[in-house]
Amino acid sequence: MGRVICCGLGPGDPELMSVRADRLIRVARHVAYFRKKGRPGQARKIVEGMLAPYAQEYAMEYPVTTELPFQSAEYNSQLAAFYDAWAGRIRDIAKNDDVVVLCEGDPFFYGSFMHLFERLREHVETIVVPGIPGMTGCWNAAGIPITWGDDVMTVLMGTLHEDDLARRMSNCDALVVMKTGRNLPKIRRALMTSGRLGDAWLVERGTMAGERIARLADIDDEVSPYFAIVLVHGKGRRPGAVE
Repeated sequence: MGRVICCGLGPGDPELMSVRADRLIRVARHVAYFRKKGRPGQARKIVEGMLAPYAQEYAMEYPVTTELPFQSAEYNSQLAAFYDAWAGRIRDIAKNDDVVVLCEGDPFFYGSFMHLFERLREHVETIVVPGIPGMTGCWNAAGIPITWGDDVMTVLMGTLHEDDLARRMSNCDALVVMKTGRNLPKIRRALMTSGRLGDAWLVERGTMAGERIARLADIDDEVSPYFAIVLVHGKGRRPGAVE
């Protein structure tokens, strides 16, 4: 019986991958990765030149991404069927050999692999190799500490309702907003309502080619790339600060 091994790839720069993930990927006989239809897939791009010549690849193409509302029943139905099918296929391969699944960032931090993990863990040995979360790469790319002293950091999804975003933004110190994309105008309005827009930064493709870092108030983009995060840095107690 083989194993299913999910390797977290980190924020995008291949050099930020763990030594363990690098080693496992280079000797893998079966490599699976998620991607949008018609795209090479960011996970696959990160490991370009690393796969063994004998490695068999399995591109797991999402049936839907932004074509349907995130909260819709049809969206959830299609994704559930997709994960069911691929869990079954990976389980069959693992009857005879190890399968390495690639995942950007850390697999257990909003990673798509979590949905496979829940379907596989009772049937096959499933191992997760941690990775540096994408937001960590972004705030280091920005060159500003995200938290100080006793700051409380909040992570929000840009898919939340605008009023909910604004309420949560006003009750935190440091802030990370993921899933920006076409939600960027809503996120900007929520930041303005909560009085945080002036401190917000947009980091696109952090640690990757085409990286862009700018104050959100200084740009008027209506849409951001999939790999983009909004940051608001904490201002808590700093060493030597007078209280």
